[in-house]
Amino acid sequence: MGPYSQAIRTGNMLFIAGQIGLDPTTKKLVAGGIIPETQQALENIQAILDAAGFSKSDLVQVQIFLADINDYAAMNKVYAAFFEGVSPPARAAVQVAHLPLDARIEIMATAVRTR
Repeated sequence: MGPYSQAIRTGNMLFIAGQIGLDPTTKKLVAGGIIPETQQALENIQAILDAAGFSKSDLVQVQIFLADINDYAAMNKVYAAFFEGVSPPARAAVQVAHLPLDARIEIMATAVRTR
């Protein structure tokens, strides 16, 4: 969608660019609103972590941008399920004016591998 990298690794740190609910096979936003978009954005983050040799337990900070803060509770349920069994990272969630492709959510993250 633009001139940027999905992620940049520097040493033991991985900086993941904002991920929306874009299906990587169709290159289209998944349908259905905040729940499937959140799930897809997190799956995209997981795929980036996997490709770089990191895991979700390496995530130390996540920033969530919501098109509507009223979607917070629904997003939070999907987010909590994603981190089940691991310590969730520090996080901020804010409402923004507009997201690419009229997405409902965008998630960016930072991971640090200490092993």
